[in-house]
Amino acid sequence: MTAGGERGRTAMRAAAKKDGAIRARLLTLLALLITAFATATPAARAASTSTDTQAAYLAAQLRTDPVYVTDQLPREIPQSTARDFAKVAQRTGVPTYVLVLPAQATTDVDLLDAVHDRLGKDGLYVLIDESTVSEAEAYGVQAPAEDAATVAFYELPYDAGPLRSFGRFADTVAQGAEKAAARAESAREKYNAGGEPADLYIGPSDREDQSTLTGMAITGVPLLMLLLVPYVRRWWRRRPGAAPRKQGTQSKQAKQAKGESKSPGRWILAALALGTAVAITLTAPLLFDQTRSSASPPPRAIDLNARLDRVAKGLAEDPVYADPESPRVLDTAQLAQLHDRVEKFGSSKGGGPVFVTLVPQIYEDESQGDEEAFTAAVRDKLGGKDGVYIVADPLDGYINVFNYGLALDTYSAFFDLPESISYGDSKSDEADDHLLGERLDDLMVILAKTARTDEPTTPGDPYPVTDPIAEDELRPLYYGEFWSGLFLGVLAALLFFGLAAAVLGIVRVLLRRRNPEPLPTSTLPHVSPAAPSLSYLRETATTEIRAMTTAFGTGETADARSLDRYEATMVLVDEASAAGGSGEDLDVLRPAALVAIIVLARATRAALADEDTTRCCGVNPLHGPAKSSRHVRVSPEGNRRKMLPLCDRCLNDTAPNDYPALLLTLPGPDDESQRTPYYEDDLLSAAPEGYTKLVRKVRESALSH
Repeated sequence: MTAGGERGRTAMRAAAKKDGAIRARLLTLLALLITAFATATPAARAASTSTDTQAAYLAAQLRTDPVYVTDQLPREIPQSTARDFAKVAQRTGVPTYVLVLPAQATTDVDLLDAVHDRLGKDGLYVLIDESTVSEAEAYGVQAPAEDAATVAFYELPYDAGPLRSFGRFADTVAQGAEKAAARAESAREKYNAGGEPADLYIGPSDREDQSTLTGMAITGVPLLMLLLVPYVRRWWRRRPGAAPRKQGTQSKQAKQAKGESKSPGRWILAALALGTAVAITLTAPLLFDQTRSSASPPPRAIDLNARLDRVAKGLAEDPVYADPESPRVLDTAQLAQLHDRVEKFGSSKGGGPVFVTLVPQIYEDESQGDEEAFTAAVRDKLGGKDGVYIVADPLDGYINVFNYGLALDTYSAFFDLPESISYGDSKSDEADDHLLGERLDDLMVILAKTARTDEPTTPGDPYPVTDPIAEDELRPLYYGEFWSGLFLGVLAALLFFGLAAAVLGIVRVLLRRRNPEPLPTSTLPHVSPAAPSLSYLRETATTEIRAMTTAFGTGETADARSLDRYEATMVLVDEASAAGGSGEDLDVLRPAALVAIIVLARATRAALADEDTTRCCGVNPLHGPAKSSRHVRVSPEGNRRKMLPLCDRCLNDTAPNDYPALLLTLPGPDDESQRTPYYEDDLLSAAPEGYTKLVRKVRESALSH
């Protein structure tokens, strides 16, 4: 063997050894990869491909149209609103791709990234759920996506609706980065400071409250006017300390004799109350003008059937239909296993078709999240095919089973399914795919073992769901609770009137403490001074005027006698007003006028009380009414006597020589110590002759001035 040959063989052996080492390393790496994949959980394998499948489908949809609206939310976002979203997207000023999907189907934080990678186009990508813009990302374009999303979230209430939210988002993007950032910061600060925007819509319970309130207002407000206005007017006129109010010169009897209306004010008040009721009835619908409880437009028939048609078409081609808009929950092996189980059950004795739908059940879908209603609608789309229909929700993991027309003991099998299959357990709750592959496999095992029956079983009609077209329409304002509100308005008016009367009663008591009642007539002869001061006369006159005004009231029950005395008193009060005073300020009146006011005010109250007194005590008119007449001494000097009417005290309890000391004297204009008998004053000279003469004297005195 030559040296060259030996070197060649040595080189070949070295090369073979090297290739063997490389192959060993490759085999070891391959074994590790196979082991890692084999030991990975089904949930992990599903999670690794769920986003890929979902994103690929959504990217394909955006490649056809830059705005994709799901068919799974027709009650909230009908597919027919895609054109509206497209118009709003044009306002951003940059290429915009919009995905409108259920919130639960978009929980993957990388969904927009995955969709962008598969679509391969730069632009503004926006993800919208049932209520608002939930996520936005800008790829290769200048757009303040995050700030715009913040503005849409904080500036609008929760019930503004996704279209209005997207509109606010698009307008903010169009403003540019600087303005969008400032606007987002301002909106965030306002919201955190308690400036949460008010709701734009009301619910059915709010409409019931509006109807009740309207009914209460229509009956309560007019009734309260009829009760409270006259009561307050009487209370105000008769309140303690009220200033005197001048009345008309005609008595009630005189007005009735002339055929005048008994109470025109009552008719005016009644007309105002009726007008108020009519005004409330007409204006309430303008104030409570809401007609819908949601921003969602009414769906059309094509919107409500879109998902059902899609699912039925898929089931006609494959007994297992997985919603492409949702994350993938079955890997290839699990899907193949499920198909195998379905095929075996279909060919088994007493078996039949099995239709599995991996479709979300959402409250905003056409079936209002009712699995039985969804299954019945899909079966109708399939021409009423009999079989076992399985609904597995890929978003929350719930599984429901319905048997239509197969001879299976479904009542004992399906109604008693383990909760771990129907609803899952803690382990499935933590898994991204809810372990639906394993649970569906267990379900098919139970289905295969279900006892056969002689007669097929079919569930009854599903419970009807809410009408999706009319569900957001508010009931008319004048409906339902409105009628009970009419009755409640009456009760509320009576209750408020009672409370108001109680409050006014308390106020009356407090005012009486500040404005004491006049002294009783029986005590006057014993407490009325013979030489009163000017301040005493003013205070007493003020008190008597208040008491007379309260007793006189509206004057409707006054006779001619009390009316004459009242008017004469008011003539003197008017003199005080003309001289710069008022009913509460009698400083401008002279002592004689003050005494006349006291005497006539007391006489007016006596006439209103049907007392037949006609004269006051001639010794001291402040003593009150006279009982009889007698000659008495009126001066301590000499033996001068006058025939004067006397009160009970002066008549029975006074000695003849004591009359001069009881005689009323008036203070002088400049010096109160210079006093003169009252009857020397021209005005009071008529007092001993009776109230009628005094009234006449007052009127003559007023005419002379």
